[in-house]
Amino acid sequence: QVQVVESGGGLVQAGDSLRLSCAASGGTFRTYTMGWFRQAPGKEREFVSALHWGSGSTDYTDSVKGRFATSRDNAKNTVYLQMNSLKPEDTAVYYCAAKKFGALAKNTLSYDYWGQGTQVIVSS
Repeated sequence: QVQVVESGGGLVQAGDSLRLSCAASGGTFRTYTMGWFRQAPGKEREFVSALHWGSGSTDYTDSVKGRFATSRDNAKNTVYLQMNSLKPEDTAVYYCAAKKFGALAKNTLSYDYWGQGTQVIVSS
């Protein structure tokens, strides 16, 4: 059983940057594909990014391409989401998710383990 815990959220202004972290425990972290999702009030949870466990390849939703970047430090069992040029529409609760030996995937059903989320609020 893998546990993931997000951190790093907060209140920022449009144009600012934030780095979210997701610390994993209870499994062999390097074997997990890691995803980031977000959920804004009144909306469904949506895909943000994914990082493949083996190849290191990444995928992003179109609205964050060029602004967000995901990376991992296997020695620290942590995955990051660097968010630059934040916009008010990026406001949401951000969730980290994990899938053992998983392919890059954009749907929530593809991931087995989820964190509790960290709130990001971007003011205009």
